[in-house]
Amino acid sequence: MVRQFLPLNGLRAFEASARHLSFTRAAIELCVTQAAVSQQVKGLEKRLGVALFQRLPRGLKITAEGEALLPTVTASFDQMATTLDRIEAGEVRELLFLGVIGTFAVGWLLPRLADFQRRHPFIDIRVSTNNNRVDPAAEGLDFAIRFGSGLWHGTEAQHLFEAPLSALCIPELADDLRTPADLAGATLLRSYRADEWSTWFAAAGVPPAAQVNAGIVFDSSVAMMEAALQGLGVALAPPSMFSRHLSSGAIVQPFTTTISLGSYWLTRLQSRPVTPAMRAFSDWIFAQA
Repeated sequence: MVRQFLPLNGLRAFEASARHLSFTRAAIELCVTQAAVSQQVKGLEKRLGVALFQRLPRGLKITAEGEALLPTVTASFDQMATTLDRIEAGEVRELLFLGVIGTFAVGWLLPRLADFQRRHPFIDIRVSTNNNRVDPAAEGLDFAIRFGSGLWHGTEAQHLFEAPLSALCIPELADDLRTPADLAGATLLRSYRADEWSTWFAAAGVPPAAQVNAGIVFDSSVAMMEAALQGLGVALAPPSMFSRHLSSGAIVQPFTTTISLGSYWLTRLQSRPVTPAMRAFSDWIFAQA
C-alpha cells in the first residue's frame, strides 16, 4: 500500500500537547520552543481542515476531532517506541505463518507449542488450520504441515512421522465388539477416503463379504472424533493424535490392528527463502518428532 506523506513532526507535537494540554509543557518534553510546537500543531490542523484544540487563556482544551485522533497517534508512537527498543536490545520479533491440518494441530502441535515459545520468545506464530487442502502461495505460508505421500509439486517436504489409523470408540460401544468382524453391525465414521475401512478390514483379516463401508463421512478427524465421543459410531483415526482421549479413558482402541496410509510432512514452497524463524521452527519440530 502506498501511504501519503505522514506529518510525523506535527503528530508528535499534537500528541505531546494533548497529554499535557499545554504547548509550553509539550515544548519542554520535546526540547523545542513553544512557538515551534504551536506551529507544528497549526500545520497539522491546516492539513486536516479541523481544529484539534481550543486555545484557552490558561492552556488547551482538546476538541472532538482531537479526541478521535489521539488514541491512534498514541498507540502508533507507543508501538514504534517498543519496536525500536527491542531492535536496540537485539530482540527483533519475527512472524512465522503455519498452515496445519486440524488433527495435527489439536492432537500434536498445540500441546507442545508452549515449549517452542519458551525457547524462541521473539517469534510470533500465526496458525491456520485446514483439512489437508492448502495453498501455501495464496495463503502466504512459511510452512504447511500436511498428510500424504510427501509428493507435492514445487514443494520441499521433510518427513515428520507416520500416523497409523485404528478403530476408536467410546467404551460403551467397545463392549459389544469381540472381533473386528463385529464392526459390520456398527456405524462407521471415516474421512473422505473411501478405501480406509476396507483397507483396515483387510489388515484385520475380515473377508470382503463381511465388510461394511457405509457410514458417516467427515472432512476432519477432529470432527470425526467429536462424533465418536458422542457415541455416534466407531472412528478410523490415528491414536497418536488422540492420546489424551485414550489416556483419560473417554475413547478406547478395541483392536490392535492399524494401517498406514501416509505420513505427516513439514513442507514449504521451494521458492520461499528460509528465514531464521523458519529454521528455528524446523529444528524444534524435528527434535520433538
